[in-house]
Amino acid sequence: MSAPLTLDTTRGNDGKLVLVAAGEIDLSNIDRFDRALTTASTEAAKSGGKLTVDLSAVEYLDSAAINALFTHAEHIHLIARPLLMPVFRISGLTELTTIETSPPTAEH
Repeated sequence: MSAPLTLDTTRGNDGKLVLVAAGEIDLSNIDRFDRALTTASTEAAKSGGKLTVDLSAVEYLDSAAINALFTHAEHIHLIARPLLMPVFRISGLTELTTIETSPPTAEH
């Protein structure tokens, strides 16, 4: 069974492309995430900019997701919830791309 994952592309206030992910990113849906990441990254590069990947609503990601992000690290800027920051630090992703923390959300 595939983990719940919603992917959407939008434009930020600055007009730059943003890939927004919500849910969980793992082996069951990594192909969808990687295709969306590749497509959006390529489109952002055509306009001379980096792709913003908004993971603020991602609750879980596994090593497959980290690998996909590593592949695109030179061409992306990440926004992620504070809970995911230790994973990015331990994996070394913080050394390869800019990662900003999203504002905390109220947990239900």
